[in-house]
Amino acid sequence: MKNIIYSIKKYKFLLYELVARDFKVKYKRSVLGVLWSLLYPVLTMTVMALVFSNMFRVSMPDVNYLVYLMSGLIIFNYYSEASNLAMSSVVGNFSLINKVYIPKYIFPLSKCIFVGINFLLTLIPLYAIILLTGTGVNIHHLLLPFGFICLFMFTVGMGFILATISVFLRDMFYIYGVMITLWMYVTPIMYDFAMIPAKFQLIFKLNPLYWYIYFTRDIILYNQVPNLNVWIYCLGSSLLFLFIGMFIFKKYQDKFIYYV
Repeated sequence: MKNIIYSIKKYKFLLYELVARDFKVKYKRSVLGVLWSLLYPVLTMTVMALVFSNMFRVSMPDVNYLVYLMSGLIIFNYYSEASNLAMSSVVGNFSLINKVYIPKYIFPLSKCIFVGINFLLTLIPLYAIILLTGTGVNIHHLLLPFGFICLFMFTVGMGFILATISVFLRDMFYIYGVMITLWMYVTPIMYDFAMIPAKFQLIFKLNPLYWYIYFTRDIILYNQVPNLNVWIYCLGSSLLFLFIGMFIFKKYQDKFIYYV
């Protein structure tokens, strides 16, 4: 942990440049540019809302389904995009790693920060929908950064794990594509958690993303402070995966040069 903090302080300029490069590459020759960060979640939510609310007749009692859907969607989309980019970050920057010394932690971390900035932009259309649907905003919304920080730490930890595995096993890029699709459907984004049979609910609760989404929805949809257990699950899972990710990455990073 100390090494990562030291590397961030020492190489913060490089970290900034990597994040800035990702923005330039992503929005190069794009007419709307950064506006896609606002439009994409809205368009995705619209399609999913039409499919699940009309074709599958999914609805949520006492809450607005659009807000329910988007509050889960932006959480999962952040994790999905950030973890995918972090997974390929070490392999994709082989030319830099092979020429000069750069702390390899920087690459997965920069991807999570880059996607994190886009994530903050997606909060704009989320709050627009919250206001337009009359869901309302109260002082409890000031607690949301806790859940977002836990989500970030969890994603960074998973990013370290995936980046390490992908160096030694390139098939991971294809395997993870299937895994993330399955993960999306076992996370209550489009449907109510209560729809899951009671005997399977414990298994679904082992999913850390469930708790980050639960924390967010408890505040946004039900205007209440999540109970203590939810805070503990969010913080505990994020720290657990962050430290596991750092341990695995540190253990194998010196061997990267022989495989990338």
